[in-house]
Amino acid sequence: MTTAKDEPIAVRISRALAERIIAGTLAAGSRLRQDAIADEFGASHVPVREAFRRLEAQGLVVSEPRRGVRVAGFSPDEVREVAEMRAALEVLALRHAAPHLTAAILDRAEAATRAGDRAGGDVQAWEEANRSFHRLILAPCGMPRLLKTIDDLQAASARFLFAGWRAEWEAPTDRDHRAILVALRAGDLDAAAAVLARHVQWVGHRPGPTAARQAS
Repeated sequence: MTTAKDEPIAVRISRALAERIIAGTLAAGSRLRQDAIADEFGASHVPVREAFRRLEAQGLVVSEPRRGVRVAGFSPDEVREVAEMRAALEVLALRHAAPHLTAAILDRAEAATRAGDRAGGDVQAWEEANRSFHRLILAPCGMPRLLKTIDDLQAASARFLFAGWRAEWEAPTDRDHRAILVALRAGDLDAAAAVLARHVQWVGHRPGPTAARQAS
């Protein structure tokens, strides 16, 4: 089994920086200094540049000629685009995953939803539980490229969430997750897909702190 310690250093650097960008520790416009990052991780500049390329592919940083690498900003249009893409791709993944979803997987997804309910004012804990729910019901699709794209889009959604609601977050009771599970247990894939599509689009269509509370 591969552990974080076994991962290439470029992957570990990109993962660590992505977590900081998503959580808002590294704000939009912040410059990423190659020397400082290489020193922090005890690496040469080569894996740092590879990490930057990975982050740029995820849309988390931008490389500017003669100005270096900076944390990317995002606009309302980008938030909506990510939401629309997530809706389409997650429904595609769910339709392929559905025949392979066992009662045990659905039970674990329900447990992830309960963990989100218990998150209270901790937006990061809620987001981790939320992402766990989505991964559990989509992973059985067996389409790694699709899942990688969805994972990148979910990371972008998390960044929008942290940027918009960290100061006044209150974890919603996620009725959408429960409606998806009820439909999947009943074998009603169309209903589950419809709820999922609506569920992942609310970030794009209702930006602002009140949107989080209306997600339920």
